[in-house]
Amino acid sequence: MLRPVLGTVLAVLLAGSAAAQVTAIRPAELYLARGDSLHDALEPELALEAYKTALEIGPGGVEVLWRAARSQVDVAKQIIGDPDSIRQVRDSAYTVAREFAERAVAADSLNADAHFALALALGQLSRTRGGRERVRFARDIYDATARALALNPDHDGAHHILGAWHAEVKRLSGFTRFFAKTFLGAGFMGRAHWDSAAVHLERAVATKPTYLFHRLELAEIYVDMDRYAEARDQLRAIPDLPDSDVLDPRYRETAANLLEEIRDK
Repeated sequence: MLRPVLGTVLAVLLAGSAAAQVTAIRPAELYLARGDSLHDALEPELALEAYKTALEIGPGGVEVLWRAARSQVDVAKQIIGDPDSIRQVRDSAYTVAREFAERAVAADSLNADAHFALALALGQLSRTRGGRERVRFARDIYDATARALALNPDHDGAHHILGAWHAEVKRLSGFTRFFAKTFLGAGFMGRAHWDSAAVHLERAVATKPTYLFHRLELAEIYVDMDRYAEARDQLRAIPDLPDSDVLDPRYRETAANLLEEIRDK
């Protein structure tokens, strides 16, 4: 008779242990996981709502905050158009992303993704501005990205942003760079080099070769450097890559047009 009783007690204890494990998963963590799933499914609006819910019911940790910033950027960059009213809506959305990222850095200054998210938000926000205004963002973008790479040297997103930073500075007009150096004290922009732009984008591609935008931006940098054969190699790889960004259909079209443009160069 003792053995059946022990079996019953053991079953009750195991059931209680399983229930405890389930209840140990906090609701905020469930919404974080839901947000990640929606992000992977290229549903940034829904992912953002899940992250916001996690922030409302949880402690608002760095892992939720930097992801919320990333999703907010994905929402904002789909707002297309040049009229002032549309630009204001887009800039407001990027500003919210910046606020999420700044909160993430404040929550954990040693988290590479938090600094990456801040650089991402600032970089997108700067691209909506004219040359002189971009200069005002340049130092903060550089510093945030450099910090992310210091914390995680293999962060493909941070390598992408830093490579793009070098390219964007080199693409500024000579007058804009002169203005920056003379009136804004932006002499640090003299450290921008095309070779550094290529090296960082090459590192991003090597780290995450299936991410379409890495290859497109690297190809554009190769074109700026008159390295057309290497640009064509990157562009020809793009049609076989999976969609992993909400703007990938547009990036594919841009890549196809650029390939046609440089086909005989």
